Amino acid sequence: MASPNIITPQKLAVEGLKRLKALADPVRAEGARSYFKESVLFLGIAAPDMRELAQEFYQKIRPEWGVEEATEFCAIMLADPYHEVRGLGILTFEKYRKDFPRTTFATIKDWLLADYCNSWALVDVLCPASIGTLLEKYPDLVKEIKGWTKSPNRWVRRASIVSFIKLAKKTQYLDAIYDIVRSHFEDKDDLIQKASGWLLREAGKMDLARLEKFLRQHGPAIPRTTLRYAIERFPVPKRKALLLATRRA
Repeated sequence: MASPNIITPQKLAVEGLKRLKALADPVRAEGARSYFKESVLFLGIAAPDMRELAQEFYQKIRPEWGVEEATEFCAIMLADPYHEVRGLGILTFEKYRKDFPRTTFATIKDWLLADYCNSWALVDVLCPASIGTLLEKYPDLVKEIKGWTKSPNRWVRRASIVSFIKLAKKTQYLDAIYDIVRSHFEDKDDLIQKASGWLLREAGKMDLARLEKFLRQHGPAIPRTTLRYAIERFPVPKRKALLLATRRA
């Protein structure tokens, strides 16, 4: 029989829900909803408060938990409909990312396919840190995640992009990044187009000349939303020139 003092994932989930409800702000929740086209449920909690609570929980469970418990806790929290509950699960889970086994990649994909991350915000919290770490740790997964670009699930497709946001600082990932963005040229989803532009902008920080060459080469095929995001760090005259040079005939 487990000691009553042991913090199980179920116990921490109950405590997490209680703590989050105590922080809830209906006015903030209403304001948060305006940033999403999807129907997303909010308690109304500021991001710094979420991160502080995740850190507090991590310090509490750190002596006892490993990846298995953290994964179970995250799965419990993701099953809750509220954005902040899911977010707390993710923020706690990602603290174990250096110890993730390869199988965590499939677990995260299952969560995405189940629409547990039902907004761009949750995908963008989960993927750059957690999947990004897995891509570094298991390089063969870079080829596997390229297959996500064709998924009918928009969150899986967005994950294929934003998982490389932190990796864009490393030149060895630039080939994969440009390949993935090319795979999304025909995607009509604005959340995919914006994510692609964001990733290109990050890649440009490493090699601005390569980004400009890519944009001029593929410009007419690139969604204009993607292009506008991608050129944000160019000087204004260069931005105008690129917009003109890449227009469709």
